[in-house]
Amino acid sequence: MSTRPSSEPLLEPHISHTDPSDEFATAERCHILEWWNDPSDADASIARARIAPGVTTERHRVSVHEPYLILEGRGRMHLGDLAPTEVGPGDVVVIPAGVAQHIANIGDTDLVLACVCTPRFRPECYESLEGPAVDD
Repeated sequence: MSTRPSSEPLLEPHISHTDPSDEFATAERCHILEWWNDPSDADASIARARIAPGVTTERHRVSVHEPYLILEGRGRMHLGDLAPTEVGPGDVVVIPAGVAQHIANIGDTDLVLACVCTPRFRPECYESLEGPAVDD
């Protein structure tokens, strides 16, 4: 149990700079650059996901709330029981915890999106639902 007064912030104000060379490839078939994912902030994490043209990410679900903000490119979002839906810059995809999801890049350029997870994403939050390949 914390002895910190409830009015005192858990984090100190600061600015976090990200090195683009920290981007890494995932088994999910996308590239991730974690903009913010620190154990000192259990409430949220923020990452950039980049999906190459013609690629569909692995069908999966996560145990955290994970809204996407589409920044660049065109995609087809497969979300739970909803019909596949085309998405583009400025669109927000609301993904509640536990909902099956994957996204296909249907454009000629990278599909880039911001992923905001609450609480913060940890590898054990991820569950693959991959079966036979999905053609888009």
